[in-house]
Amino acid sequence: MIERLHAGRRMSQAVIHGHTVYLAGQVASDPSLDVAGQTREVLDAIDRLLAEAGTDRTRILTATVYLADIGTFAEMNSEWDAWVSREHPPARATVEAKLAAPEYRVEIQVTAAR
Repeated sequence: MIERLHAGRRMSQAVIHGHTVYLAGQVASDPSLDVAGQTREVLDAIDRLLAEAGTDRTRILTATVYLADIGTFAEMNSEWDAWVSREHPPARATVEAKLAAPEYRVEIQVTAAR
């Protein structure tokens, strides 16, 4: 069985298949924020979606962080490090990428166990 959360015409915010939860890339609701602020908003959105799917950040398997400017890596990491489970850190990749709109500075996509 496949369950879709917040499905729209183009995409779902989360897809659950078996014991795995796949989140769409999350961006900040306030794109005027700096990288740290956008990262906090994105991590809050990830927490909400994971809770709705019946899991949490301690069960994240993989994360991909997309930064509009890799020069902001340390700024994003300061927020990530405060948020991520020290006992259960996921596998992670961080890449510089041109995001969907120029005001977005960070996008994060995760996959978690349920």
